[in-house]
Amino acid sequence: MSPRAYRVQNRGGRGVTGMKTKEEDFVQHLFVASTHSYLMFLTSKGKCYWLKVYRIPEGERAARGRPLVNLLQIDQDDQICAIVSLREFSDDQYLFTATRRGIVKKTVLSAYQNIRRDGIIALKIHEDDDLIGAAIIEEDQDITLITRNGHSMRFNEDEVRQMGRVSTGVKGIGLREGDEVVDMVVVSSPDSQLMTICENGYGKRTEQSEYPRKHRGGMGVIDIKTTDRNGPVVACKEVMSEDEVMIVTQNGVLIRTEVDGISTVGRNTQGVRVINLGEGDRVIDMTRVPKGEDDAEIEAGEAVESGEEAAAEGASEAAEQSGETPSETGE
Repeated sequence: MSPRAYRVQNRGGRGVTGMKTKEEDFVQHLFVASTHSYLMFLTSKGKCYWLKVYRIPEGERAARGRPLVNLLQIDQDDQICAIVSLREFSDDQYLFTATRRGIVKKTVLSAYQNIRRDGIIALKIHEDDDLIGAAIIEEDQDITLITRNGHSMRFNEDEVRQMGRVSTGVKGIGLREGDEVVDMVVVSSPDSQLMTICENGYGKRTEQSEYPRKHRGGMGVIDIKTTDRNGPVVACKEVMSEDEVMIVTQNGVLIRTEVDGISTVGRNTQGVRVINLGEGDRVIDMTRVPKGEDDAEIEAGEAVESGEEAAAEGASEAAEQSGETPSETGE
């Protein structure tokens, strides 16, 4: 869907329907991507698939969408746990992953470029663990892991050695009893802020400077108070004051609001109401809409898609059948 379908609302609004869901289904991920990008899908079994964004049919705001099994050859007993948007498979960037039990892993991005229709192994995951996040990182960037009970752990990427695809990873954070990792943030600017949202619709912004860099494997520091009012943490993103965020609930309600309307407070606080939830609903995910993701850029992307991308579709299909890389077909 185009972000144009959602007008900006003030903090504390009720939002609008983001998509229709069946009784046994619910929204799990929300993010913004360009039609030119690849989407990397990482599954609970540690496999990886890729798909061009323009191949996903564009739908109306209240549409249910199309089952991913119609677009990817995923095993029936497997499920998608993380999605990453990227433009190319380079040698100077890494895929960084994190699991619910705090295990992190770093692998050069080019190791994933020969993806076949039936997927490739992306990482090994223990039976009692799940993948919760994946991101593209560069050298000397900091990573912050955020837990369900409101703790955070920030460390530099060089604390995690580079590993091959078929490996498990190392401990990124030491978890307290009953806690688990729910999100991972790549720190791209010292001037940015961390925005945390809780299950009951409350959230806050906090300056990056309040999160000290530590050695990986530690217990971390408090990020937000997870009281009965707030509920547990569900998502945390890096934002700038001029950005917007989109928040989606379990029942498919979505609100788009300006970051500047959400209070900036310290780490050891509860925050303010960001979305007014309906009875029985809860916040599921949040994504940042960066400054510059405006309608002009979206319209330009749509215009190019009808020419350049459509012409490359035949070459892409041939590459997928043969197992070649996108670069080998000239896509």
